[in-house]
Amino acid sequence: MKKGTSLGHGMKAYGALALLLQLASACSPSAPQQQDARKGTNAAAASAMPKPSTAPAADQKLIVAFGDSLFAGYGLAQGEGFAPALERALVAQGLKARVFNAGVSGDTSGAARERLAFTLGGLPRKPDLMIVGLGGNDLLRGLDPGSTRANLDAILRELKKRDIPVMLTGMVAAPNMGPDYAKAFNPIYPDLAKRYDAPLYPFILDGVIGHRALLLPDGMHPNPSGVGVMIGHVAPIVAAQLKG
Repeated sequence: MKKGTSLGHGMKAYGALALLLQLASACSPSAPQQQDARKGTNAAAASAMPKPSTAPAADQKLIVAFGDSLFAGYGLAQGEGFAPALERALVAQGLKARVFNAGVSGDTSGAARERLAFTLGGLPRKPDLMIVGLGGNDLLRGLDPGSTRANLDAILRELKKRDIPVMLTGMVAAPNMGPDYAKAFNPIYPDLAKRYDAPLYPFILDGVIGHRALLLPDGMHPNPSGVGVMIGHVAPIVAAQLKG
């Protein structure tokens, strides 16, 4: 598989990530989708995901965006989130593709790990590509990077067991988390991408975080223009995987 890009401008966004942590409280703790813990069953957690309106055609590639609010389209109108925007970008490149939104706002890597089997069981068929984008909520809550690594490793291991191709999108720790935290957190994504031979886009919010014109009023989640920037980075890697 072709590997993803380097951090590039994402490394320059460390300062912006500090801003993201400072603005974490801007996201209302009373919002059900942003609760700190998801203690329901796998079925209850997965019920928060949109359901596919129709099964993909036989000649369409099925891509699953498995992640948190950045994939779920938090605060956006229907059709404005990551999954539908990625589908439009792929179709514009001449690819027959359906992108299923399997994002759940507020999910940690542990919560996503718990709902993985239920999510896969609800798909119309085995995906041609699974995009895994998790860890942002782990970072915001200061969860143990060792647990984040173990959860992501378990998710990727299960996908490999099922022979489902995977792409990984990552996060990077802000400086105010401290050097020890960053030393443990930042290598998670490149290490796992190498272990599972998965393409990696190292920082999903590269070019978005810190730019008010690309963010919702909470200062954390992308608006439609911000989603467009994310898709501009991710879609070429996805297209290369589908073509390859």
